[in-house]
Amino acid sequence: MAVDHIRYDLLAQQALRGVVRNVLTDAAKNGLPGEHHFYIAFDTQAQGVRMSARLREQYPQEMTIILQHQFWDLTVNNDGFEVGLSFGGISERLTVPFEAIKGFFDPSVQFGLQFEADREDAAEPAAALPNAPDKRVKKTVPRTPSDHPVLASSPPTTAPAAASGAVPAEAPPAGSGEVVRLDRFRKK
Repeated sequence: MAVDHIRYDLLAQQALRGVVRNVLTDAAKNGLPGEHHFYIAFDTQAQGVRMSARLREQYPQEMTIILQHQFWDLTVNNDGFEVGLSFGGISERLTVPFEAIKGFFDPSVQFGLQFEADREDAAEPAAALPNAPDKRVKKTVPRTPSDHPVLASSPPTTAPAAASGAVPAEAPPAGSGEVVRLDRFRKK
């Protein structure tokens, strides 16, 4: 198998993270248009993620936030975003690098992106690892609310100026759809 020296997988992932950056930048400047709202899942252990110890204890691996009616002070830069949210009635400020994002979903238009985490071993081609699946490739998956595990509950409907909360990323899948990774079926 040929070795990809250009690393198209990483270039595509960077470009798709740029889509998230552009969408959040527009939302920070102009607010959310129409019925658009975002579910953003991220790795809470990723470098650059800033959150309170209380939240980190509650979400040690992954957290999904909802940006709809209940967030404030969204700021976006080249590396990530910061946003104010309320969790259990307590205001928090989160900093999330774009590299930490694992999933982005806008249920109003059924648009979703799923990212694989960048790993140190990603620099080594999969061909060099015997029988190892290539985990570097990100997947772009259009999803519906019924097959997105965090969308099992309905979005918050409280008044604007309140804050959005987190949805546990470990929530069981709802509905009939489920994203299945082919790695599950490979012989190890």
